[in-house]
Amino acid sequence: MFKRLYKKIRLLKNKGKGSYLSLYKLLGFYPDDISLYEQAFLHKSSSIEAGDGRWLNNERLEFLGDAILDAIVADILYKHFRNKREGFLTNTRSKIVQRDNLDRIAINLGLEKLIVCSTKLNSHNNHLYGNALEALIGAIYLDQGYRRCYKFIEDVIIKKNLDIDKLARKEVNFKSSLIEWSQKSKLEICFKLIESFMDNDGNPVFQTCVTLFGRQIGVGIGYSKKESQQNAAKMAIKKLRTDKEFQETIAKLKKKLPGETTGDHKFEELPEDIDAGNS
Repeated sequence: MFKRLYKKIRLLKNKGKGSYLSLYKLLGFYPDDISLYEQAFLHKSSSIEAGDGRWLNNERLEFLGDAILDAIVADILYKHFRNKREGFLTNTRSKIVQRDNLDRIAINLGLEKLIVCSTKLNSHNNHLYGNALEALIGAIYLDQGYRRCYKFIEDVIIKKNLDIDKLARKEVNFKSSLIEWSQKSKLEICFKLIESFMDNDGNPVFQTCVTLFGRQIGVGIGYSKKESQQNAAKMAIKKLRTDKEFQETIAKLKKKLPGETTGDHKFEELPEDIDAGNS
């Protein structure tokens, strides 16, 4: 009883302060430990020394918030889509928590005005908005507990910023994106069926690979040729976007082609892997 009374007195004392008011408008409640939220908006480039040898920034809170966001979104989807299988639920969760989506929601919430950052934004660090949103979730969890965190994600992130039914139906055509990129880059992409077999229930399963310069860059399986090609293309795109050594290899091989002198293939134009949205 005394703790609750003390908490109310402390909040009444501080709620007129600008930081408390801005957080109240964002969260719908007054924080108990405002230092957690200040840390959630502290980018690594503006780290501060804690006094015990540690440097404080939002990376640890981002790690925590990432895991909590995954768990709560999974719970929400499990209850919302009562007759859908695990693969559908996993895919839909990936679409919700992908990095571009979190960046957009963070901006909608006005987090870009709260982030303390000493680095110039560019294509390599522009996901700091989504990172800050995950750190904010971690701060809410530590400050208010799981239930309050669940309510924030459900009411603010999901209901106000997403249509999960529409999002669940959204398809990313990795095969078309890969072919379009290869045509722009004047590179030949080939899809080859490796094998087909039956699973334990007698359903046909297909395995497809994608090759570039005769090198296998992606393999996918599925219950249709189309699904296996999509999964192979998805793996290939991930390799093309993230494997710097392979990007250099492509540039060198392309220079050997007749009439080609450039190694600029705009890998960033390839769609971001939705399953890597927390990287």
